[in-house]
Amino acid sequence: MWIDGRVLCLLAVLAWGHDQLFSLINFMDFSTRLISYDSAYKSSYFLPIQPTDLDVLVKIHGDLFPIRYEIEFFHNVVHGHDIVSWGAVDRNRPNGESDELIGFVTARIIMAKESEIEDMLRYDKSRSDQALVYILTLGVVESYRNFGIATSLIREVIKYGSSMPNCRAVYLHVISYNNSAIHLYQKMSFLCVRRLNSFYFINGQHYDAYLFIYYVNGGRSPCSPLELVTLLVTYMRRGLKLVSSRVWKKGEKNVGPKRVKYRDKGTLLPMTQQNKRNISIEGPENDHV
Repeated sequence: MWIDGRVLCLLAVLAWGHDQLFSLINFMDFSTRLISYDSAYKSSYFLPIQPTDLDVLVKIHGDLFPIRYEIEFFHNVVHGHDIVSWGAVDRNRPNGESDELIGFVTARIIMAKESEIEDMLRYDKSRSDQALVYILTLGVVESYRNFGIATSLIREVIKYGSSMPNCRAVYLHVISYNNSAIHLYQKMSFLCVRRLNSFYFINGQHYDAYLFIYYVNGGRSPCSPLELVTLLVTYMRRGLKLVSSRVWKKGEKNVGPKRVKYRDKGTLLPMTQQNKRNISIEGPENDHV
């Protein structure tokens, strides 16, 4: 006898209990997602991007990023001209799509002394060969997200940087509103060391960026935790002295000119603020959103 599925669910609820049934449904849903994750992850392979990937690479960048890259950038990627890259493919994809890119990461080797983060590194500056790896772009097509593919691509870059004895760090920029990317890098132990105001210029509007660093091969911040605390205390003391100096000067004005002859001849110079860095990035070379 054929019984409607809804009737079976009702009978199951009556016989077993509402909470137990929904626990089973949730477990089955979790198991299905876990199998999908395991299947997608295990069938993914990471290979250098090839010239045959050019069209797909251009399309994915256009779909994922608000920035339009010059075709020269893509040619440099697929031919390995000053850019290293890894592409993710799913060998289980049907209809001849098993070699089609589902994710990618592109990066460039930069000399430490020529980089913008030289002040964030402690290294032997007498050596001119000290290098860094800068991540240019990273992306995964929407249907393959949350399977750990982006994490694996970043690990490939870290492994590559670690294999270079003269490499001291991997670093990148993230646009300030990309919370998922920020969370990913924090989870992978990247350090957020700086916020850059108006770093990106997209569609006529400026956006801030965060600078993330992952130190390798003994590379580290120029300041130890103790040194950072000491520096903070020093700045706080200077700030208090500046405030007290201004209060003292204001009090002198209220007392009158006769008080001036009792003033200390020494003066406290206020701290100068570092000039703002306004960097508008419109080309492909340093855009990582």
